[in-house]
Amino acid sequence: MADRPVRFVVPVRAVVLAGLFAVAAAHGEGVPALATKLLPPEQAFRLSARAVDDATIEARFDIADGYYLYRDKMHFTTDPVPAGTPRLPPGESKHDAFFGDVVTYRREVVVRVPLRRAAPGQKLTLHADSQGCADVGVCYPPNPQQVTLVVPPPGGRPGDFVAPRGTGWFK
Repeated sequence: MADRPVRFVVPVRAVVLAGLFAVAAAHGEGVPALATKLLPPEQAFRLSARAVDDATIEARFDIADGYYLYRDKMHFTTDPVPAGTPRLPPGESKHDAFFGDVVTYRREVVVRVPLRRAAPGQKLTLHADSQGCADVGVCYPPNPQQVTLVVPPPGGRPGDFVAPRGTGWFK
């Protein structure tokens, strides 16, 4: 009988699993974290917003445990009324494997977005772009979301927080 070379067949699943372990190890995370199912971005970074008055919108992100948003990856626009420069609160400094030294938010962040020339009763659309990561070492691509709001009457109470409907990745 002739000598035949011995061939090993490695299932694709084993290769993928080994790659995930390597990513987790590179980010200093333990293997149990890999068993966690990643949330869709709209659940990991839940946006809601409200019109406070004719000059201000508050955008709020509720950030799931084990996730964080990048401060410099947050951008806000409104239409048909233009928005001013958003007032972002201070965050936590972090050295990130993907983007270097960054400022991040965990748990919750509220951003005040000034409006120019909004009228009481007017409908506005807030466009919010954000980007974040999971602590297990997985980062999401930019996540566009939008919310339609109504400007309250002068001296009226701020509107209720409204969540996006059918925007972002998973419509």
